Amino acid sequence: MSIELNTNDGHVTITNEVIATIAGGAAVECYGIVGMASRSQIRDGIAEILKKENFLRGVVVRQEENHLHIDMYIIVSYGTKISEVAHNVQSQVKYTLHQSLGLSIDSVNIYIQGVRVTMD
Repeated sequence: MSIELNTNDGHVTITNEVIATIAGGAAVECYGIVGMASRSQIRDGIAEILKKENFLRGVVVRQEENHLHIDMYIIVSYGTKISEVAHNVQSQVKYTLHQSLGLSIDSVNIYIQGVRVTMD
């Protein structure tokens, strides 16, 4: 699926893969995020941290009529307040998608797939 935009200058098509990649990039920049996880982590057994080129596996973009919803599967750092990290990710993803693509996101749902101890 994709988003179709008609502007004065022409027609623009934005694929769900582009939306997912930008959303994943915005999420991993947030404090307390270790990385993105696969949405099929339950089948995989262990939450693997996805590399940048695989963010699509940890983000689901859903379109329902004129509403856009994003599901994100993340791994958080041990010792952080999970609710605060999730809220920050939601805000950052909505802001980034609005700034870069001009999209209004109706919901960003966060699924915590794991907690990791990071050695910084």
